[in-house]
Amino acid sequence: MISRKEVEAAWSLIRPHVRRTPVLELTGSFGIAAPLALKLEALQVSGSFKGRGAFHKLLASKVPAAGIVAASGGNHGAAAAYAARALGHKAEIFVPTIAAPAKVARLQSYGATVHQIGAVYAEARAASEKRAAETGALIAPAYEDPVVFAGAGSVALEFAEQATFDTLLVAVGGGGLIAGCAAAIGDQIKIVAVETEGTPTLHEALKAGKPVDVAISGIAADALGASRIGTPNFEVAQKLVRESVLVSDDAVRATQRALWDALRLVAEPAGATGLAALMSGAYRPAVGERVATLICGANTDPASVA
Repeated sequence: MISRKEVEAAWSLIRPHVRRTPVLELTGSFGIAAPLALKLEALQVSGSFKGRGAFHKLLASKVPAAGIVAASGGNHGAAAAYAARALGHKAEIFVPTIAAPAKVARLQSYGATVHQIGAVYAEARAASEKRAAETGALIAPAYEDPVVFAGAGSVALEFAEQATFDTLLVAVGGGGLIAGCAAAIGDQIKIVAVETEGTPTLHEALKAGKPVDVAISGIAADALGASRIGTPNFEVAQKLVRESVLVSDDAVRATQRALWDALRLVAEPAGATGLAALMSGAYRPAVGERVATLICGANTDPASVA
């Protein structure tokens, strides 16, 4: 299981390639009485926190002439394609047919060869693994890889430098972001997992005591739609995640709109899920508790939230 040491090493390696994203510290905003810090990771390279893990995977690996292959709901694919282009590698990205058109367009803009295969992420992943076996390309996993989530965890180290908080709410798909954040600061900060009711991958795994398959649906399925939590990710989460909550699709939509109305920030559904837990009351801070969350993805059509 990775620790803060591995996350710190990843951060040192990727720092020249990623952005230090800003933090907003708010009081009394969005109907939330507790002091609130928002880290605007939607401003990261490629439009989400995924750029951190993708750069770490490519920088820490020997990439063959065939380049890389990745499967994604869209954000990891964009990050992998962006990192590959920046480092001079070829990229083939496999996404399910539910991937948002804005994400597919971004993949293509980074010069990747894009394949839309399968109804859900798991089917796109199987196709990507078959392609990598045929070509000898490096597989850049979306989340089930300690190298990837050590890079993702760098966002928590950076956030803790920029703001003081007691609790960090983290949206969960395959578990890479929360595993990295928990490894980085989970021994000092309360880590709370947030998922939509249609993508309860970690929530159900914690109830079962092990990774289990779940049916995926709803507004955030393209980004949070892993059918099963990654095994190494779950090992970190089981030890260091203190609480898990679910939010409705309506709560996520309301949060997207509130971010636009109040701050003129565009967030995709997955990127607004952490804040939705606070706005909807799925997570209720104690008196004096300082809370923080990530606005962690903006790969959506702005017209969908404005």
